[in-house]
Amino acid sequence: MSHVPSPDRYSNPSLYRRCGRSGVKLPLISLGLWHNFGGVDNFQNSRALVLHAFDRGITHFDLANNYGPPPGSAEATFGRVLREDLAAHRDELIISTKAGYDMWEGPYGDWGSRKYLLASLDQSLERMGLEYVDIFYSHRPDPETPVEETMGALAHAVRSGKALYAALSNYSAAQTDRASSILRELGTPCLIHQPKYHMFHRAPEQGLLDTLAREGIGGIAFCPLAQGVLTNRYLNGIPADSRAGHDPRFLKPESITADTLARLRKLDAIAKERGQSLAQMALAWVLRQPAITSALIGASKTSQIDDNLGSLANLSFGAEELRRIEAVIA
Repeated sequence: MSHVPSPDRYSNPSLYRRCGRSGVKLPLISLGLWHNFGGVDNFQNSRALVLHAFDRGITHFDLANNYGPPPGSAEATFGRVLREDLAAHRDELIISTKAGYDMWEGPYGDWGSRKYLLASLDQSLERMGLEYVDIFYSHRPDPETPVEETMGALAHAVRSGKALYAALSNYSAAQTDRASSILRELGTPCLIHQPKYHMFHRAPEQGLLDTLAREGIGGIAFCPLAQGVLTNRYLNGIPADSRAGHDPRFLKPESITADTLARLRKLDAIAKERGQSLAQMALAWVLRQPAITSALIGASKTSQIDDNLGSLANLSFGAEELRRIEAVIA
């Protein structure tokens, strides 16, 4: 039986922000399916996360070909939710996927060749049961493939109707500038760039955010909570059920140092003065940047989605608040 979404899901128009100079608006908080949507995860929980997000007005769902585990299974999970629950609401959704990291054996299942990107997109569409995705990303720059070939593949995906927009992820400011110029020449301007950006990783501030603003490209920050570090999960150590506690592939316990804990506690104190949780303040801090359209969250519980959306109640920072935060994270 199809899901009956909340009639109030669009009751907050301030939830949405225009993506660069495009005609598209995205929710300030988008849901990423990097973790907790694989074949090894509980399907009913994955389904509940997607449907709850949609009920709260989150219309953008971000995937990649290799999300799982196993690779491809997050797209299969999302495709099942679409088919069983949200088929009638496809035109209300922005669905993105990517290709660029290792996906299958042999020389054609990685990096940025036309062969890999277009074959991967076809596979992604089949797994999700879609005729097109809204956004198709080059997941990372390829140092051995001409950028003209990679951008040509993105443009072809758009012209073929298998994607509505082309996008980049993990490209530097200079790489973004070059790629954007090629895409514009091909008639398929870059819609959005997805960089890693959070309080403890500020590389996009070294030119990329300026490039996005100048080029009219939207920005969507991935890992805005530093894999959960910028939450209250680790204020008193490493819980057994946390990502660092049970899945050290992406967040190693040794990265939660005494210095990190001390800084988290100082940030948490500032957040409390703002009437926010640490996670809410961290999201608001990312979203304060004019070049950032959306912050891409992950979730294992529906309550985490609600808490993250709570960040939108206070997105403004005073000069003194920013000075105090900077003193902690500099």
